Amino acid sequence: MARRGAISPAMQTVARKEGLGAVFVRDEVARGRMVIPANIRHASLDPVGIGIYATCKVNANIGRSPERSDDAVELEKLRACIEYGADAVMDLSVGEGTDELRRKMIEACTAPLGTVPVYQAATGVEEIGQIEPDDFIQAIAQQAEQGVDFMTVHCGLLRRMLPLACKRKMGIVSRGGAIVARWMAERNAENPYFARFDDLLEICRQYDVTLSLGDGLRPGCLADASDEAQFAELDILGELAQWCWDANVQVMIEGPGHVPLDQIPMNVERQMKVCKEAPFYVLGPVVCDIAPGYDHISGAIGSAVAAMAGAAMLCYVTPKEHLGLPDIEDVRAGIIASRIAAHAADVARHRPGARDRDDAMSDARMKFDWEQQFALSLDSRRAREYFLQHNPQGVAGRHHCSMCGEQFCAVRASAELKERVK
Repeated sequence: MARRGAISPAMQTVARKEGLGAVFVRDEVARGRMVIPANIRHASLDPVGIGIYATCKVNANIGRSPERSDDAVELEKLRACIEYGADAVMDLSVGEGTDELRRKMIEACTAPLGTVPVYQAATGVEEIGQIEPDDFIQAIAQQAEQGVDFMTVHCGLLRRMLPLACKRKMGIVSRGGAIVARWMAERNAENPYFARFDDLLEICRQYDVTLSLGDGLRPGCLADASDEAQFAELDILGELAQWCWDANVQVMIEGPGHVPLDQIPMNVERQMKVCKEAPFYVLGPVVCDIAPGYDHISGAIGSAVAAMAGAAMLCYVTPKEHLGLPDIEDVRAGIIASRIAAHAADVARHRPGARDRDDAMSDARMKFDWEQQFALSLDSRRAREYFLQHNPQGVAGRHHCSMCGEQFCAVRASAELKERVK
């Protein structure tokens, strides 16, 4: 639609949210620098724009594992994702019976919902090599018909790259990438997603599904970052991005996982050059390998640098990364950490109005307006909870904080100083 010069209702919604003109949004979508994942069958969707000229977005991953969780728990996680401000949600459920959960999620989710269809293709087989090429494509068709807005598909991981992956310290850490790699090795055949890319594009075009070209060879440790395998795949993703645009299919590119801090800007700049500024969607990046239990912090540090360099969307990392399936509290921590990173990057990139909320918070702190401080917080509930732990009597008459106490309150002293220096 954008390439025909038309402005859709979704583009108008994104323009209003971002403070951009509808024509500008249309042109960015047409250019491929912005995507608006919006499956025509997702009736409850509130559209979101993802691109370098939009505010940085945050995605949250949820989903059942074969060993833990159930539909009710995952739907509660979905509600938490929306409550705590995730801009997009991915259902990474694996195992039997995920179709019905996905249907419920699409119905309940107002944010764009993404999936990794290869998980469904691999369900029910004893050996990965038993998956037929049609099964890979059929899973995409089925999920598109359900209403999935964007799909991670590992199209750029080719047979010739497998020896490169085997040279690594940690090999392939992407679950979807590992499935595709095992299939190619067992069948001695090319990646079916690459071999039948035109079939995939036809499905996406029919339902307006945005492709998220997955980085099956993303580094899983600092030692593997920015290596030959990672960049060989990235070069193919750049070619596939142009293929998507030629077929009038929206596309974004997924980015690396574990990357030393000093390599992150280079990674973003290289992606933007190779993929002609298609939106970059990064997992973290996690900047050290020794923080299990705190990887949401490690990921937020890398995310802020990546977003400042031009990444368009951050995939959150939770405290349970590398350890287990996240619960609702982990989802909350991961989203807020990534939202802090995204907001810090928006301020650093001088996006119009990005700092307004921070300035309002400073005014509220100077006035000891606690209710306003809670309202402006990224996690209002947590801010109020912590305040009341030390101030059970509430906000009334509280003109200092518990850290300094009334006598040594710096903010109060500064207010008095201003009055005296007038």
